[in-house]
Amino acid sequence: MPRLSDTMEEGTVATWLKSVGDAVGEGDILAEIETDKATMEFESFHEGTLLHIGIAEGETANVDALLAIIGEKGEDISMHLTPATSQDSSDKTSKEASQQILEASPASEAEVAVIPEGVEVITMPRLSDTMEEGTVATWLKKEGDSIKEGDILAEIETDKATMEFESFYTGTLLKIGIQEGETALVDALLAIVGPSGTDVSGITEVTKAAPATASAPAPTPQVQQTPEATRVEVTPEVAANTNTSQRIFASPLAKKIATDKGISLQLVKGSGENGRIIKSDIENYQPSSAGVAQYTPVGVESFEEIKNSQMRKTIAKRLGESKFSAPHYYLTIELDMDNAMASRAAINSAPDVKISYNDMIVKACAMALRKHPQVNSQWTDGLMRIAKHIHVGVAVAVDDGLLVPVLKFADQMSFSQIGVHVKELATKARNKKITPQEMDGSTFTVSNLGMFGIKEFTSIINAPNSAILSVGAIIQKPVVKNGALAVGNTMTVTLACDHRTVDGATGAKFLQTLRNYIENPVTMFV
Repeated sequence: MPRLSDTMEEGTVATWLKSVGDAVGEGDILAEIETDKATMEFESFHEGTLLHIGIAEGETANVDALLAIIGEKGEDISMHLTPATSQDSSDKTSKEASQQILEASPASEAEVAVIPEGVEVITMPRLSDTMEEGTVATWLKKEGDSIKEGDILAEIETDKATMEFESFYTGTLLKIGIQEGETALVDALLAIVGPSGTDVSGITEVTKAAPATASAPAPTPQVQQTPEATRVEVTPEVAANTNTSQRIFASPLAKKIATDKGISLQLVKGSGENGRIIKSDIENYQPSSAGVAQYTPVGVESFEEIKNSQMRKTIAKRLGESKFSAPHYYLTIELDMDNAMASRAAINSAPDVKISYNDMIVKACAMALRKHPQVNSQWTDGLMRIAKHIHVGVAVAVDDGLLVPVLKFADQMSFSQIGVHVKELATKARNKKITPQEMDGSTFTVSNLGMFGIKEFTSIINAPNSAILSVGAIIQKPVVKNGALAVGNTMTVTLACDHRTVDGATGAKFLQTLRNYIENPVTMFV
């Protein structure tokens, strides 16, 4: 996994443009990778055949994780793969984990049982990267049942979801080590599979002595009570189907679809093994006319879970670090915008010229920074860095969050040049075509929510900057001019400062200079 930006710590493969077995030339685009800032094309630096894909589409991995292997067609790459990619290695790992459970038991050496030939000890699997323990929600097989490789043994509740767990072995389920509703640590004994009639009592006894599991009481089935206002009579047929004392077996996917569609599993007949409700049962479910007539519709509580993008993760991390490490304080002023509005109208009357208020604000900030360089600074533990150059970041809202394209040497740009560059960078950002270089190096940031009608707000400093300006909407309101009441146009701006580098008086002087430029735009041409 390449490091495609200076702050990138992990990436998500959005799309593979090559498949295993495809010929790859140097410079060919292998995949599109979502970083913390943008989705970028990743090209191959090698020629050959794509022999292995290590990170599937939609999966996330740390920088330097195995992304792909390119080599000669038919080349043996087993030495480059982790043991988890080999079934033989997986079986070996599983047996080693099982043996470790037995060895970890406080039983004496005389009690340690030898695993009989053909017997496989199945341990609580790690079904998510953060899983430390799991709860057996449902057993789909019972002791004595024959099982085949690929059969679903149980539904296991992890820290993230309830997932189906399938058998990697064929044989008879000789022992269940963790009962329904019980919780156990990862690698605790879950089940034993082997030839029918094999005595595994020795293994069971030693495992019982191991303090590897922490059991929890079996959950009590919860029955949703119908409010009196919506209580209705039901036919005997419906009443029979809604007997809550009977366990309902359904796959996690079937449960999710049923919840999304508002279908009670108690009304669905399962076509799976032992009457288990599967996906197709829910998709093909048709309520009877009697059922429709006699049931009052009720709401279904549900949530939509959206996986955090790399951009969203980075926004959360960086703004959290900024908010809780930099001592923020805020200075707010109200600007008279009458002259600015007149100046903008005059400038935009020229052919092929169109500037925004934001362009004027960016220019005014850049010029004010030239007069107050301490606001254009960065804090480090050993020293304070005052930038001699002025690079203004302009916050842009995109679907996944917020990006900050940077206008390099903004103090040297005209209103029109600022407008053109902001539009170009904002379009790139929204289309995920902006490059890391176009978002690096800001020394000050402007965040404008005025176009959304927001009158006033505060922003979190975009580290390592020392300040950020929050710009509100232009509001028409009664004001006092020359001692008389009049209709005026005002705009509220708030400067957030890092108190480690920008003192209150310094921030206030910066805003005074900014006020002079905005309320008298002609001074920006002098």
